Amino acid sequence: MVQLYNLHPFGSQQVVRCRQEPERVCCGGQDALFVAAGCKVEAFSVEAGAPEPARPRCCFSTLGRVLHLSYSEPGDYLVTIEEKNKATFLRAYVNWRSRTTENSRVCIRMVGHRVEGCFREASKDQMSIIEIPLSEPPLCVSCCPVTGDLLVGCINKLVLFSLKWQVISEAFSMLDFERSLVIHIENILPVEISFCAAYIAVMTDLEVLILRLESAPKDGVNVDPSPPTKNSPSRQAPTEAGRKSRTYPAPAPQLESEDFVICQKPMELLGEVSRQSGLSVTLESTGLNDERASPSWAHPILYRRFTPDVSSYVFPDDTKLHSLQLLPIYQTGAVTTDGKSSPQEKELLSLFCFFSLPHIGYLYMAVKSVELMSVYQYPERSQQAVLTPQFLHVITSNNLQCFTVRCSAAAARDADPYVDTTLKACPPVSLDICALRMQLFIGLKAICHFKNHVILLTKAGAEDIPERRKSSKRLLSRKDGSVNLKTPSAMEDGWNLYLVNTISTVQLYKEMVDYSKAYKNVRTQSCIHLLSEAHLLVRAALMDPCLTEPGEKEELLEAFRESCEHLGDCYSRLDTQCSHLALPYYNMAGLSMTDVLTRIDSVVEDGSQKPERGLLFYINHSLYENVDEELSEELAAKVSQIFSAAEPKQLPHALCSPCMKNMDPLMAMNHLKKLNISGSSSVLVTLTKASMALKMGDLDAYKREMKCHTEMELVCGFILEPRLLIQQKKGQVVPTELAAHLRETQPEFLVASILGLLKNNKIGVEEADTFFKINSCSHYGLIYPWLTFLTSSDSLHDQNYAEDLSKLQSLICGPSFDVASILPFLEPLSEDTSAGLSIHVLCLTRMKEHEQALNSLLDRCPEAVIPYAQHELKEEGPRALWWKKLLPDLCQRIKQGGEKYEVHLSSLKETLAVVATELELRDFLNVLPEDGTVAFFLPYLLYSSRKKPKT
Repeated sequence: MVQLYNLHPFGSQQVVRCRQEPERVCCGGQDALFVAAGCKVEAFSVEAGAPEPARPRCCFSTLGRVLHLSYSEPGDYLVTIEEKNKATFLRAYVNWRSRTTENSRVCIRMVGHRVEGCFREASKDQMSIIEIPLSEPPLCVSCCPVTGDLLVGCINKLVLFSLKWQVISEAFSMLDFERSLVIHIENILPVEISFCAAYIAVMTDLEVLILRLESAPKDGVNVDPSPPTKNSPSRQAPTEAGRKSRTYPAPAPQLESEDFVICQKPMELLGEVSRQSGLSVTLESTGLNDERASPSWAHPILYRRFTPDVSSYVFPDDTKLHSLQLLPIYQTGAVTTDGKSSPQEKELLSLFCFFSLPHIGYLYMAVKSVELMSVYQYPERSQQAVLTPQFLHVITSNNLQCFTVRCSAAAARDADPYVDTTLKACPPVSLDICALRMQLFIGLKAICHFKNHVILLTKAGAEDIPERRKSSKRLLSRKDGSVNLKTPSAMEDGWNLYLVNTISTVQLYKEMVDYSKAYKNVRTQSCIHLLSEAHLLVRAALMDPCLTEPGEKEELLEAFRESCEHLGDCYSRLDTQCSHLALPYYNMAGLSMTDVLTRIDSVVEDGSQKPERGLLFYINHSLYENVDEELSEELAAKVSQIFSAAEPKQLPHALCSPCMKNMDPLMAMNHLKKLNISGSSSVLVTLTKASMALKMGDLDAYKREMKCHTEMELVCGFILEPRLLIQQKKGQVVPTELAAHLRETQPEFLVASILGLLKNNKIGVEEADTFFKINSCSHYGLIYPWLTFLTSSDSLHDQNYAEDLSKLQSLICGPSFDVASILPFLEPLSEDTSAGLSIHVLCLTRMKEHEQALNSLLDRCPEAVIPYAQHELKEEGPRALWWKKLLPDLCQRIKQGGEKYEVHLSSLKETLAVVATELELRDFLNVLPEDGTVAFFLPYLLYSSRKKPKT
């Protein structure tokens, strides 16, 4: 089904002034437009906003009449198929931008020959023509938009030429080609081909085949991913050196008869099933020194065959396929350091294939999955079509038609795994096609597209003008067969080449949004459909890797967010199967719950009008997810009113959300009293009433509600809604006012309730542990890490003694212990033992006696000195002990030697590293000992001198 709208995707149009009547047209890159006429090609530079949009750049002669031409942005070359004396030639025109005049010198060379010999210093500033010889006449060509490689179609085969850059000197490289692969396809006559990355599409009059090229594994072993079945023929052995082949079942022999014309049945084969097409595909590698691995396999992924309509007499052209095209969509954000896109580094995200019959077009996805996306039915017989990421442009004899496409919808799902979740959404690929515009042009013959331009070639004859067609029909209907049908000279053919500018994406987006307002109050799908079209239009523009202007990108992002707002509004107001999409679209728009509720105007204050499912779903989900957002009292009242009118059973859950903190408890109590809920839900209502009574300070009402049910029933109510006791706030577990009251009045009941939540998986163990800790006073603290150096395992043989020591250490490290008051109880502990030493040093540390603690450690456990200093000497005051205490003491002890010499030396190095970092060079020199060895202190001095001074 095609939705018809009368929008304006086309803006101004200008006439491209050519010297001769155009026969072939192609364009591409940033500004290149080529027009072939006779034995000449004119090149134009297309610049948006310039006084002359298509400025002539150069003109060059060809060997013969141009039959086909194609442009490649990688390499910036033009390739042509030319005919002269009934022979066809394949040529590539390189460095054409350097051609200044029509009589400028041209360098002609041949593929496969050394280019150094024909190179002269002037060659880098002149156009080169590369002759590409073939054993069979070329029929069609295609250039890969990713690599710039060239694919040529011949009878029963395709020839692949890799793009090369031959280094002539350090300052100059010349473009060249190397024949790298021949793909033999039996019984096929290619009419059009398209080539992108590792995908090749081939089209005959009634058949389309897409192949995916793959290289052999790195170990060089050819592995067949799907072995032939019992009834299928095995792979052919290589027939010559260097050939890598893969053969598919050959077509069954067809009956031939002089009296009958036998047509094969229509066929559509997708994915791996395409191997049953009957086409034999064989690869022959011909590359000599190709750096890239030559493909070894050609997997058919799509095969479609059509049957001519023989039920009535029709002209042959009325059943032929045309306009084969592979459309790539790249990963966004792939830009170079100068902010411009690099074609050689584009990363393919999705690939789409389009081809068309005269009255119907087909668009397929062709990468991760192969499937038919869209079918386009034209009101008139089409001449040609061109696919872009945003539109499909089709020309009939007298109309330029613009259809929307679903490429961005499919690519969005390939690029983002969060699409179609509660976080993100995208209109579906199955969305109905939209015809935006039909623009009248007389005698349309050809179309091409690049950037924001549509190029149209028109040749208007007598048969192309509607009035003259009617006149001709009247003349033909006369009985007199001798009527003179000679056309006057005024009716002779005329031609024009038009450059039609498509309007900006944001401008067309705004027109679509304005158009959708006509359907806003009708509550139909048309509003959603048109807003979805606008959303996809902006999404496709944002996927363009050439989008590098910050201003343009920000304008598109703003339109994208606005389109999400509009779609969120639609789905929140309309009662559809997809009403839940209000949530992800509002999330993508970056709207808070406050923003959304402020936008809603469908609910009147007295609640007489029920809100639709989309709004309810959004609010319900947001009350659970957006826990850090607090609604105002007015909006909280609005939410409670919505649930009271539309979903009363959800009202207690809504009131328990942290977002509803500012809800007037008296109003909430009034809403709850109106509920008539029985069974388990009545317990939940009772607990919610009790919670509201506490907020109002009405303890009598609280007690009445809590006495309505037994403690076991109340525990079941907490299991239904854990947020009555525990709420999440900024990632922290926070007890509610009800939980705090139960801690003071019924602690056993509170513990039983939390255990009930834990047993029913309503909270986790860590949450329960945290809850029992922001609700009890913990006298224990984390044991300081340096204590592990003091407590040796061999001195604590008694497990109970070790456990008691850990508890004592934890108590002293805790927040509630007054260390000075317990010192008399610790005096019996001797510092000669590791346990006693640890307790005494720990007490000194808690009393800020760091210097005395260091003395004890230096005397009895120097191994713990540095860990102690790193943990305790961080603050401004104690930090000076590094150079006032540790540095001189360690230097003195090193002079004395002894069994702890190595420990003291290691500690001195650690101390010097810290002091060199903390002090400026002059201060560092002042604290160093005067009798030290220079070589030992020199690295630390160098580090201190090179560091940046502190500001």
